[in-house]
Amino acid sequence: MADPIDLAQAVAQLVRIPSVNPLQCDDSAITGELRLAEHLAEWASDLGATVDLDPVIGDRPNLIARFEGERPEVVIVDAHLDTVAVDHMDGDPFDGRIDDGRVYGRGSVDTKATFALVLNVLAELRAAGRRPGPTVMLVGTVSEEIGGLPGARHLARRLIANGDRVDRMIVAEPTVCAPVHGHRGGVGLEVCLHGHAAHSSQPHLGANAISAAARVITAIDIEQERLARNESGLALGGGSVSVTEIRGGVARNIIPDRCEFYTGRRIAPGEDPAAEFEHLRSLITDAAMPCTAEVTMAGGRGFPAFLTEPTDPFVVELARLTGEAPITVGYGSNCAAYDAIDAPKVLFGPGSIDQAHQAVEWVDIDQLLKAADVYRRLLSPT
Repeated sequence: MADPIDLAQAVAQLVRIPSVNPLQCDDSAITGELRLAEHLAEWASDLGATVDLDPVIGDRPNLIARFEGERPEVVIVDAHLDTVAVDHMDGDPFDGRIDDGRVYGRGSVDTKATFALVLNVLAELRAAGRRPGPTVMLVGTVSEEIGGLPGARHLARRLIANGDRVDRMIVAEPTVCAPVHGHRGGVGLEVCLHGHAAHSSQPHLGANAISAAARVITAIDIEQERLARNESGLALGGGSVSVTEIRGGVARNIIPDRCEFYTGRRIAPGEDPAAEFEHLRSLITDAAMPCTAEVTMAGGRGFPAFLTEPTDPFVVELARLTGEAPITVGYGSNCAAYDAIDAPKVLFGPGSIDQAHQAVEWVDIDQLLKAADVYRRLLSPT
């Protein structure tokens, strides 16, 4: 069994290496995944892994650490390297404080803990002169929090292009150590409405882009009502749509000729992200008239729902190892980018999503110990 202090300190050490997604912050001192990826690469290499830092976006590489096992099967454990921003956090977000049976700091629960857990289990095996049972590919992916999952998409393309064997995939997210077998996918729409400026005393001479946005948002709200009526009985629930950002107007006495907003469409099993995008684009275009609508797909693509059947042997095995029933969740993950990988996939990790992205982020050490024990048994050579 892992020593709780050693495990907590290992997680704290990773928290102290900032890796904020640069799309959410422009402070180069705390942004980017490279420093964390390099630290993990050195750690994994010292444990005998074959390590590759695979460039994805500029100096933001995926980490791929391969630990050869005693059996031919391959288990991928994917944890994202980036974290969300820290401007709203209390205290030092990177102090890695250990107190009250918890490890505190940005990334402690979402999702740096998994790197520490897996590497500690592999270190235990190495100290005993053993290799893991299955070959373990520990992957750190970039830009999961925002940016269209480019790290996971890059990994999927690499695995398929190389013909790499993949028997099972674990994607790390805080699931309170329950095996998560499904969540909805998504597609984002970035919308710019173009009208015509005029003096606010003569609104009839202009085409008000903000008024057009109001009509569009009303149409989207009606679409959400329709989706909500149809969700009963569907796996993971039905699809949904909402507007979450809006910008418009230049002065109080000018009819605005431009308004921008973002709307996100959650994709249920059986729905096609591309088809839902086209449906919403048509709805937006019609509702915006006489203004014109420029609609683009955020990140260049949408993602289908992720669903592994709860009766799949891998899900059943993890339920047995964790003592937790399989569940589905409302948030998304890198699993959405792995739909072309023909292997069972499960979300799994210590701590609760309730602590993620908060002003105070933490993970319980008891959860770290439970997750480490699951990995110990899952990766055992016997």
